Amino acid sequence: MVAVMDATKVGHLWILAVRDPLRGETVYAHETSHESTSSYQVAYAHLCNLGFTFSAIVSDGRFVACDWLFPGIPVQMCHFHQIQIIIRYLTLNPKLTAGVELLDLVRTLPKTDEASFTDAFRLWERTWHDFLQEKTVDPETGRQSWTHRRVRQARDSISTHLPYLFTYEKYPDLNIPNTTNSLDGSFKKVKTAIAVHSGLTLAHEMKLALSLMLE
Repeated sequence: MVAVMDATKVGHLWILAVRDPLRGETVYAHETSHESTSSYQVAYAHLCNLGFTFSAIVSDGRFVACDWLFPGIPVQMCHFHQIQIIIRYLTLNPKLTAGVELLDLVRTLPKTDEASFTDAFRLWERTWHDFLQEKTVDPETGRQSWTHRRVRQARDSISTHLPYLFTYEKYPDLNIPNTTNSLDGSFKKVKTAIAVHSGLTLAHEMKLALSLMLE
């Protein structure tokens, strides 16, 4: 199966879920203290023990670059989450031209292809290379820091995830989605139900959430 994997917070705990988007079925949902590589390993091992096999993984980016996590399995980075990561670094209204251009570029993800996006990103990197190398010196300590740190972080996120942004193009026969939207919809239903039933204890919220995820 093509597996969409993601986690959502319930109180101070998390639910990690795995969904088969082609069948519209959540096959795994489990409480965990925090979202970590080990929680994904547990989910993967559990499903393998049940006889599931994986043709591809779709994830939100937290662990897509961990090649050892799902050895030999193609991994797709969610386009929506990649855009949201860049927005967190640059805001919706970047003040710097380099940031404006990078945000505009990443927003093309859902409607572009790997070659076009990669060429445009490499051109952006070359154009702004010297700008991103600028450092600021603290007058009191003499220490240097990157002047445009947030833009650099946004660039680094794209660089890290670039090998996984167009996996779905490379395996057209697998029908890999380029977002985790099918699972995000289930998470939204859980959040709505918890909000409607305000006043529940955390234990009851978690019980409700898990039952909704697996229904």
